[in-house]
Amino acid sequence: MAQVKLVHTLAERERYDNLAELFSIIVATEHLERAYIRDQISAQEYTPACQRLIAQFKTSISLLQDVVPSVPHFMAEYRLSCPAAAKRLLEVGIPATVEHAAEHVPSSTNAAKHVAETVQFFITLMDSLKINLVAVDQIHPQLTELIQSLNRVPSLPKTFEGRAKIRDWLIRLNKLKASDELSQDQVRQLLFDLDSAYAEFQRSLSSR
Repeated sequence: MAQVKLVHTLAERERYDNLAELFSIIVATEHLERAYIRDQISAQEYTPACQRLIAQFKTSISLLQDVVPSVPHFMAEYRLSCPAAAKRLLEVGIPATVEHAAEHVPSSTNAAKHVAETVQFFITLMDSLKINLVAVDQIHPQLTELIQSLNRVPSLPKTFEGRAKIRDWLIRLNKLKASDELSQDQVRQLLFDLDSAYAEFQRSLSSR
């Protein structure tokens, strides 16, 4: 029997390798999400693993943007039934522990350090927006650092509304391309939400 070649050029081989990597990232994310839901993995193990898969997914998509214009279509074509992965990678874009503030909260020993870091993240992000650094790949990492820092402040109440606003912005940005830029109205709204969250954060510290 004659051997059938699946690829004929190095470019074709690289394309199929990239498709295989995207496939494996989606499957791995599905298994990770289900393991976390079933309490088979701790929050401390889940968070960095999920962040790594999200970063790998974004890189993979950027390499395949001409081949895979639609990830849901890709999943349907290859019969990938991974609803948890689709939600985490395509909709939310941050680990469940960050989304729901379920990360391990450290003891109050380093409380002052975490508060100082959070203040710095607030100020840096607002200053960045004011000097027109408004691309998604400029804002998203800073918002992620901010919400993770907020989650590490032991005295912050679970009812802190600013966290929900930041989470909603992260989800909104995750649905855009890295090169997309926020409009003036969006920047104004984000600055307003950040300023409100910062004021609420300061009030929560004062009431301790």
